[in-house]
Amino acid sequence: MAREKFQTLTEPMFYILLCLRRERCGADIAAEVRALTQERVCIGPGTLYNLLDSFLQAEMIRETKAEGRRRSYLITSKGQDALDEEYRRLLRLAEDYRTCKEGLQ
Repeated sequence: MAREKFQTLTEPMFYILLCLRRERCGADIAAEVRALTQERVCIGPGTLYNLLDSFLQAEMIRETKAEGRRRSYLITSKGQDALDEEYRRLLRLAEDYRTCKEGLQ
């Protein structure tokens, strides 16, 4: 069975949506992800713009401004719901880890 698109988010997807809680352009998103993760996650332009396009098509973000080639985006309620669900999923994973680790002691 094929996995539904955006059922779970990859790390770059998660951080892009997280950054778009404030209006940002692509270059600002990439810089914010690097800063937020202390350079642990670096999203290249190909990945970034492909994901932005996918998020736009899925109505998870919306374009807010276009100045020449520079476009700005903002998360939609659908995107925020996906981000919230991914956060809850990650918390469940961490809880499962803690429970399993405690059971081994």
